[in-house]
Amino acid sequence: MNRSGQIILVLISILFSTFQKLTENHPFFSIDFILFTVIAWVVGWQYDKARYYEKKARASEESYKKLIDSLPAPVFVTRNYKFLYVNKAAISMIGAFGLEDLYGKSIFDFIVPDYKKRLLERIKQIKKEKQPVNTIEYTARRLDGTPFFFEVSSLFIVFGGQEAVLSIGKDITEKREETERLLQKSEKLALLGQMAAGIAHEIRNPLTSIKGFIQLFKTSSRKEEYFDIVLSELDRINDIVGEFLVLAKPTAAVYRTLDIKILLKDVVTLINNQSILNNVQIFVDFDSELPMISCEENQLKQVFLNLLKNAIEAMPKGGNINVYVKEIEDGKISIKFIDQGVGIPQERISTLGEPFYTTKEKGTGLGLMTCYKIIEGHNGELNIYSEINEGTTVEILLPTITQPLLKMDVSHS
Repeated sequence: MNRSGQIILVLISILFSTFQKLTENHPFFSIDFILFTVIAWVVGWQYDKARYYEKKARASEESYKKLIDSLPAPVFVTRNYKFLYVNKAAISMIGAFGLEDLYGKSIFDFIVPDYKKRLLERIKQIKKEKQPVNTIEYTARRLDGTPFFFEVSSLFIVFGGQEAVLSIGKDITEKREETERLLQKSEKLALLGQMAAGIAHEIRNPLTSIKGFIQLFKTSSRKEEYFDIVLSELDRINDIVGEFLVLAKPTAAVYRTLDIKILLKDVVTLINNQSILNNVQIFVDFDSELPMISCEENQLKQVFLNLLKNAIEAMPKGGNINVYVKEIEDGKISIKFIDQGVGIPQERISTLGEPFYTTKEKGTGLGLMTCYKIIEGHNGELNIYSEINEGTTVEILLPTITQPLLKMDVSHS
């Protein structure tokens, strides 16, 4: 420990006593001299001790900063939610050029608002526990505004002589994205397995019938009456494969500006014969002025035909189907198909649109799945509302030409 403070103060005491002796002829070794020298010695010792520990603390803080700076993980120290120190890894992660870009700024400037409450509770817990707390995930923003996922663990410390919070973490954006990719891949594989099982089941039933009738052909002379049954079963297989190919095979889609009135009238004309045979009447009500839509004509016709066909089949005793078309807000058009059918249980509505999940005796579920994917490809929405024995409402929301499509799907989606 450097004793320069002690030496200086004792020398001052000696010089003062010497001056008194020369100017006022006071005795050099007096009680005052001894008392002042002792006080100077003690005060100087305390001063040197304080300087020693201050220097040691500064050296320790510098070593502490160097250690933090050398860590590959982002580390930062905050007090009252403001940055006091940030290591190089954290500066790089946040997209800054140096500590000066962050010093004094609030940590809330870099946290997505939805996570502010979580962070406040976290800091309360840190101060209360006075020990490291488990890692937690936040959605943060870099200086340029781009979001990223940050996993962090924090510790209550003393920094620069005052209370502060030290946080250490890592950017887990790539990890999250990889997890999402794996989940999507897993879901696709699960869906593929589900569809394969469904296709096998759906095709096996008519094949079993065909096999049985072929065996009858060998033993019976009355073959003619079985031909129609076999052909109908073959048609059923063809329909199943056709629906599957619509989903799987990409086809060129040409988007054109069309009048929804004309498109719907064409569809109603196409299905009118079927509806009359089933004692079902279709009523269409349009708003007086409707904006044009940008769409792939054949795809939308396929959706409308599918929905009307479903509605007819849901009314075995006949009834009415009401179609309402109106502009609900600037840039959006609503098309509602309302039937008086048997309805769908609430617990089944969430599963509609899944492959091979259907309420029909001989359905595949692929038709409604195709509808969902086509409407999604048109940047629209398809919603289903239903009550048992009261009927079902299917609402389609589509963007008009005043709200351009955000994406153009070039496949049957």
